[in-house]
Amino acid sequence: MQNGDIHESLMKLDRWVEQASWKGYDTFDGLASPYARFLTFNNPFLKQVWQQGVRRFPINLRPVLRIKPSMSTKGMGFFAQGYLRLYENHGAAVYLEKAKFCLQWLMENRCPQFRGYCWGNHFDYQSRGGNISKGTPTIVWTGLIAHAFLDAYERLGDEQYLDVAKSACDFILDELGWMEFNEGILLRYYPNADILVHNSSMIGASLLARVDSLSANPRYREMAERAVQFTLHHQTEEGAWHYGVGEKWAWIDSFHTGYVLEALHAFIRCTGAKRYRPAIRKGYRYFVETFFEPDGTPRYYAQKTLPIDIQCASEAIQTLVNLRDLHADSVATAMNVADWTIANMQDKTGYFYYRKYLLITNKTPTLHWGQATMFAALAVLDQYLHSTRQAAGQDDVAPAGLQAK
Repeated sequence: MQNGDIHESLMKLDRWVEQASWKGYDTFDGLASPYARFLTFNNPFLKQVWQQGVRRFPINLRPVLRIKPSMSTKGMGFFAQGYLRLYENHGAAVYLEKAKFCLQWLMENRCPQFRGYCWGNHFDYQSRGGNISKGTPTIVWTGLIAHAFLDAYERLGDEQYLDVAKSACDFILDELGWMEFNEGILLRYYPNADILVHNSSMIGASLLARVDSLSANPRYREMAERAVQFTLHHQTEEGAWHYGVGEKWAWIDSFHTGYVLEALHAFIRCTGAKRYRPAIRKGYRYFVETFFEPDGTPRYYAQKTLPIDIQCASEAIQTLVNLRDLHADSVATAMNVADWTIANMQDKTGYFYYRKYLLITNKTPTLHWGQATMFAALAVLDQYLHSTRQAAGQDDVAPAGLQAK
């Protein structure tokens, strides 16, 4: 695959998103159907069955169930990151304008009932871990979105973006809180949650460490490291992490593993804590050597490939590029995954399909889960390819239609 192929894929996706007015479906938006409330009788088990049924059904039921495409906070965070990278790469003002649009929209669409900046789903969510009502902030949404604001601060130097990230850190510590254990702490997933999930806590820890590195706050650093110590205590002998602690959460999948690794990588980079390098090297080796077929097909689970999920592809590309110094096969694997995904899961109109099963492809245009995460991931790869071409002294001509302002 050539650099231009990656950028052309990004441009096709960008055009589709703009034509869709930044709206799409979400994998877990089944309970947004007006029929759900009456047909599930507000029973938690039936709500979960309904939500998972809409999510897993091989064709898109949402139009029939009157679920409307919507804008997504997490999606806008990923788009902001992608546009910032494109602006840094190619200097076109249109990318900066779009990044600022995303960030401004996020500032205007925070969860208003909390003091700090925070974000959550625009629909009710029911899972084995409990119910998260529409508008309830989570550490995953808040942490990933706040990282986008830090990207903006580092690239543009605008203090308001750093202030948003600081506010998000205060929300995580003062309004979400944590659970104490002998081996460390686990940052709470959402208000009053008692589920023991690794990737969510690590995303929060990486944000705390990154803000501390930009605006010294010893409390952020201390709590981040205690969260990291808890998750590293639970690393398996092979180097992996289960989704969470306890039999209920005892599975290993690719994209949650990627979240943990990227968060740990950010923590080490921001703190200089070299003592955690053996753990990340062990975990990353497991990731690279477990979750990919030779042709670049991304696997969902450690022992199972299907269903091939677009989130597995997007998080894989981003993790493989960002942690490329830790494994010799990183970049080649990232290129293979991008090549396979563009060839097999990108529609001719520009958007990416949700899932591929053995005999059928679910072509639902999920927004944050597919379009936004792929946009951010391909922008990371595009930036890497751009920088390597520059280092080699090669001309990097902007694709047709890209005009700097």
